[in-house]
Amino acid sequence: MEELDERQLGVDEVTSLALTGYGHFTTMRVEGGAIRGLGLHFARLARDCRTVFGTELNLHQVRQELCRAVDLTDDDVVIRITVFDPELSLPHPAGPAAPRILVTTRPAPAVPQGPMRVQPVRHLRQVAGVKHTGLFDSLHLRRAAQLDGFDDVLFHGDELGISEGATWNVGFFDGRRPLWPQAEHLPGVTEALLTEAHGGFTSRAVTLNQLPSMETAFATNAAVGVRPIAAIGSVPFATDHPILSELRDRYAEIAAEQPH
Repeated sequence: MEELDERQLGVDEVTSLALTGYGHFTTMRVEGGAIRGLGLHFARLARDCRTVFGTELNLHQVRQELCRAVDLTDDDVVIRITVFDPELSLPHPAGPAAPRILVTTRPAPAVPQGPMRVQPVRHLRQVAGVKHTGLFDSLHLRRAAQLDGFDDVLFHGDELGISEGATWNVGFFDGRRPLWPQAEHLPGVTEALLTEAHGGFTSRAVTLNQLPSMETAFATNAAVGVRPIAAIGSVPFATDHPILSELRDRYAEIAAEQPH
């Protein structure tokens, strides 16, 4: 399903988004018509719209179009809400913005997902705190990692070290408590939900040199929840560590919200 403001997406609008790539989005998993962290997804859309377009997003319209997408299927799906302006001017993107709402769906992946091996790469996403549509760098580096025999890519940078994956947050367990890296990254909805549900998380810098001291590592995002990381580069991690089951259980206990 691809709808813009409750109608079929037009060729000109697809072309505009493809040629500019300027916009932002959020992605949510729908199970039984309900969504974990729905309020956090709405808050992200509103916050990012102010950053990207300098205007307020019509969240009532977002909710209406989300409800329509949810009502169109009984299956578990991943819904992406993309906010962009088809009239955006390449020579003058600072002009007045009239952002529109694009709703797309795809089948939800099976969960839980199996362990993955990731390749560490020195990189910082542009405007890292915004979930923007500029995915070229992330996908190019993911492709390169897969061509090297890995499943995905993990970013690291300055003295704060590891930041995030291409489209997911990364967490670790140091033997005492789960933790999130402190480096600049996109604040994840699943990251926030787990932090609240578990209560034992901390945040600190994690460098590549510190990886051998970690008992396990995991990836999180809204589409798959919690996924074990079997290795970062040549550093292996336990994929059957009890903390992974604990985090999955805590996540599964989080009440999902009906958008209606």
